[in-house]
Amino acid sequence: MAWKQPVWCARPLSASCVSCCYKPASHTPAIAEARADRYNGVSRGNTAAPHTLQATPLTPLPFTKLPLAPELQATLSDLGYHTMTPVQAQSLPQVLAGRDIIAQAKTGSGKTAAFGLGLLAKLEVKRFCVQSLVLCPTRELADQVANEIRKLARGIHNIKVLTLCGGQPFGPQLGSLEHGAHIIVGTPGRVEEHLRKASLSLAQVDTLVLDEADRMLEMGFQASLDAIVEQTPAKRQTLLFSATYPTQIEAIAQRILREPVRVEVEEQHNADSIEQHFYNINDEAQRLLATRLLLLQFSPESAMVFANTKKEVQELCDTLCAHGFSAAALHGDMEQRDRDQTLIQFGNKSVSILVATDVAARGLDISAVDLVINYHLARDSEVHVHRVGRTGRGGSRGIACSLFSDKEHYKLMLLQDYLGHDIAGETLPDESILRKPPRQAAMTTLQIDGGKKQKIRPGDILGALTGEGGIDGDQVGKINMAPMRSYVAVKREVAKKALKILNEGKLKGRSCRARIISQR
Repeated sequence: MAWKQPVWCARPLSASCVSCCYKPASHTPAIAEARADRYNGVSRGNTAAPHTLQATPLTPLPFTKLPLAPELQATLSDLGYHTMTPVQAQSLPQVLAGRDIIAQAKTGSGKTAAFGLGLLAKLEVKRFCVQSLVLCPTRELADQVANEIRKLARGIHNIKVLTLCGGQPFGPQLGSLEHGAHIIVGTPGRVEEHLRKASLSLAQVDTLVLDEADRMLEMGFQASLDAIVEQTPAKRQTLLFSATYPTQIEAIAQRILREPVRVEVEEQHNADSIEQHFYNINDEAQRLLATRLLLLQFSPESAMVFANTKKEVQELCDTLCAHGFSAAALHGDMEQRDRDQTLIQFGNKSVSILVATDVAARGLDISAVDLVINYHLARDSEVHVHRVGRTGRGGSRGIACSLFSDKEHYKLMLLQDYLGHDIAGETLPDESILRKPPRQAAMTTLQIDGGKKQKIRPGDILGALTGEGGIDGDQVGKINMAPMRSYVAVKREVAKKALKILNEGKLKGRSCRARIISQR
């Protein structure tokens, strides 16, 4: 029989645990076998899963139970972080104890705080060198991670967190590195480039974090990861987070982790909050038609459509736009500027439908959407659950629609086994609904040629728009700030007036050119 350890117990696994605090659990035979070997003193070498935590606490555990410095505890309280998520409760005690971790955790699980608090707890502010390195697959995720770490560190003076990502000028990064940093958050390609040019040293790194490691491998960063790891000290703590456990992840874990604790967090999305529908289609033409019918039937304020290839994403997006839908594409062939603007438009409700590949959508900080459409069934059942989990969050109801052909029947059977119930195909909405006009996005995005470097703040933009003779405050939506640009969402009906106000007025005493960003 396999056993699981309560999250509050951080003692090394031993035979006495069975009589002390272990309770029965359903584990895979491989895990049970590995544990049995440990009970009997048998060593299998540097296995990636010598100690697996799968427990979910019966009651939420407070952060105050952790041995964190008062300033970190105060910051957590100020941020409203009172109780730990399952991944935090299982991993943080181990991270703070200096153990290596391999954790299966998806976006929204609280994993950033899990490793971020670990980095900050051991950081020595007066030792001004790179002490922690966090590697992420994309610039978007790196920016999110860096911002979260900065939030957690705001009660500790003089901590510097620096991002090193591709798609950004190299020169300013060199200047920032010359001034030093405690924590580097970056993408593998750009970090490796700095190592080659000797502009970055990892000789004093205490902690290495691989965030969304499976996606980094999918994107072809294996060689870069190997080169980076070689530049870090052998005596370091390594924290590996991955949404899935493909063979490559197991292989890299064997090489770079030392007796790691494996944390496995069950999918947190509530299946009861997601209404799933499945539709059997005959050919690709009907697949396109079915997508239009479903978007018209459910008329979502926000929707994500997942396709399996970059070509499909772009073609589907172009078709939807041609039929009057408010849609934008997100895939790996896009320029970084276009990716950034697409995500800003979708996030501020200037675009209603985001058509994306799985790789492009992983790790995005996108709140719950009303509708998810699987243009094709996902390549495996875990990916399907991750896709549909974009809807039905935060106590709201969500809808997920999946299209499948006879050729995809085997995927449907695998999904049935995974979900534990039969799947029946439904009838598509009647084509008469095509006479209905598509729902348009409520907002329009204005780009302003001025940002953080010009000391412009969101309040300056809001004040300019809502001043005398301006628009109402409730007609202004989300404001995004970048170093050299700003983006503001306004109601569609006042977009031209808002544009005129910005182009004829001033921000911080200077004129700034503004323009409307059109849908792509």
